[in-house]
Amino acid sequence: VVSGSFDNTVCIWDALTGDLVKELKGHTDYVHSVAFSPDGKQVVSGSIDKTVCIWDALTGDLVKELKGHTDSVWSVAFSPDGKQVVSGSDDQTVCIWDEFTGDLVKELKGSTSSVNSLAISPDVKQVMSGSYDGTVQIWDSLTGELVKKHPDPTFSHSTDKASILKMVESASDINLWSIDHSTAPHPCIL
Repeated sequence: VVSGSFDNTVCIWDALTGDLVKELKGHTDYVHSVAFSPDGKQVVSGSIDKTVCIWDALTGDLVKELKGHTDSVWSVAFSPDGKQVVSGSDDQTVCIWDEFTGDLVKELKGSTSSVNSLAISPDVKQVMSGSYDGTVQIWDSLTGELVKKHPDPTFSHSTDKASILKMVESASDINLWSIDHSTAPHPCIL
């Protein structure tokens, strides 16, 4: 288990015992988002200090510090193949980074408010971003083009690559959108 904290640290915990395994230090402000790489060998973190850090999960060493955002980083994720890192920020952008080189591959612009949630499709062809502007945006990860924009703020991407589960702020309205069709959402019965 990995966590980020207001004390500027990233902590790796033993899921069975709850013991602290590693404390990672390097950010200079609050850490808002963390994620393990698919193979569990690395951790990515995003902070108010405007940086994205990639860490070695075994040694705790800082591997790369990615700079490019001009405001706080609220969300980070590894691509399912582990080759890219995606970050969302108060600067209203989504950045796609090459995990190996640390280079900025694409900067996706289109939100009118902070980007606070991210997901990458299992085939790595699309990036989904949720924003405080009340939208979910679907991006082509290769071209950087905006594919679709949905007017709901909270989402989860399905593992079948075909749908997005969205919940509006009141949590009383949950819809399932098809990624490949621009039809109206289908209400979900829970």
